[in-house]
Amino acid sequence: MTEENTLTAITSIDGRYRSKLGDLSDICSEMGLIKYRVLVELRWLKFLSLCDEIPDLKGFSEKALNHLEEIESRFSLDDAKEVKRLEKGTNHDVKAVEYFIKRKISDVPELKEIQEWIHFGCTSEDINNCAYGLMVKSALEETLLPIIDQLLGSMSELSIRTKSISMLSRTHGQTASPTTLGKEIANTIFRLKRQKQHLSETQVYGKFNGAVGNFNAHVIAYPEADWPKLSENFIQSLGLINNPMTTQIEPHDYLAEIFHTLIRTNQIILDFNRDMWAYISIDYFKQRNVPGEVGSSTMPHKINPIDFENSEGNIGIGNSILEHMASKLIVSRWQRDLTDSTVLRNIGAAFAYCSLAYQATIRGISRVAVNEEKISKDLDESWEVLAEAVQTIMRKYNLTEPYEKLKLATRGKKITRDTYVEVLKALELPKEAMEQLENLTPQEYIGLADALAELAQQ
Repeated sequence: MTEENTLTAITSIDGRYRSKLGDLSDICSEMGLIKYRVLVELRWLKFLSLCDEIPDLKGFSEKALNHLEEIESRFSLDDAKEVKRLEKGTNHDVKAVEYFIKRKISDVPELKEIQEWIHFGCTSEDINNCAYGLMVKSALEETLLPIIDQLLGSMSELSIRTKSISMLSRTHGQTASPTTLGKEIANTIFRLKRQKQHLSETQVYGKFNGAVGNFNAHVIAYPEADWPKLSENFIQSLGLINNPMTTQIEPHDYLAEIFHTLIRTNQIILDFNRDMWAYISIDYFKQRNVPGEVGSSTMPHKINPIDFENSEGNIGIGNSILEHMASKLIVSRWQRDLTDSTVLRNIGAAFAYCSLAYQATIRGISRVAVNEEKISKDLDESWEVLAEAVQTIMRKYNLTEPYEKLKLATRGKKITRDTYVEVLKALELPKEAMEQLENLTPQEYIGLADALAELAQQ
């Protein structure tokens, strides 16, 4: 797009952020949708020509097949514009595709003779639901899943590098038993991998059974043909899963499943963004200074965590669209209404906001450096977190009121190394326990955190 077009675009995804969404634009744009519609119409025509049950449409010559293949494989922006010009006359987007194909085959006599077989037995929703299915499948496989993999890679690299850096935990915002920085990042990795698996395993459905899902027109033309089986074979040839039980529309349940999985994925990433934002705010991470960048228009010193904030904002918008689509698309009045049509056109927008969010989080991770000095200082000033260890060892030796004694000695108090030792001495611990606890430091009290950080990478 030209700079003028991006400057006058209504939405940020087609304006400010357009340069970051090129791959997704090729798939989920209006042109992308038209391209998939053309593909489905052409594939159906070729499929019928090979069916023994349809004797009136015989197989095509190599020349004819090559011509049909070129229409599909060389579909261009000019072709999409031609379809839109036809739509101005038809006021029907799928009918415009049918007329477009008829025009494209008109100079091949063999194909012109059978032009009325284009769209045979179809309702426009047969074409549309398969086109959207192919669009969603491509968008997931070619853009969203790969960028989630990139994000997981960035997180994993940071997690492994910091798996042994001891760090205060904070439960309810208060100091708590230590962890490691890498283990906390690994928690997100583990959650995100699970959602990615759900996303990659979700089946994309399609239907090709006519105006109300009963093969009415098909059976009246060729009553002996096994139309449910033919329809299933065609859907499978597109790489989709056949849905044999529908009204006029494929009910979109699988889309809701995908959208809800994306919502969970996004919320996990948002949770990570907020944690990173907070760690930056307490100086556990330093941000790389990019020459020429400005953090604040009035405060020259600032390097703001804008990437994590940008990701969070785009997740919010994306999830609001995904949530509406997931709840709306599975509802239709009787055999169909048109409310799904306008909603489906926002799939690309929702995916775009997801992509922008993932890119921003990756960028944010690339710009942080661990401030080990600050992390270590906080641990050195928080010996009270060892109260859990002490009272647990006391339980091991069956000493009386271990929790209560440690609560009295430490609750709401700032404990130093010296006061920690004083607390230990006042407890009259067995010699073995005293030696174990006296040598313990907050940095060492991390349990299996570093090993668990490794586990999440598997």
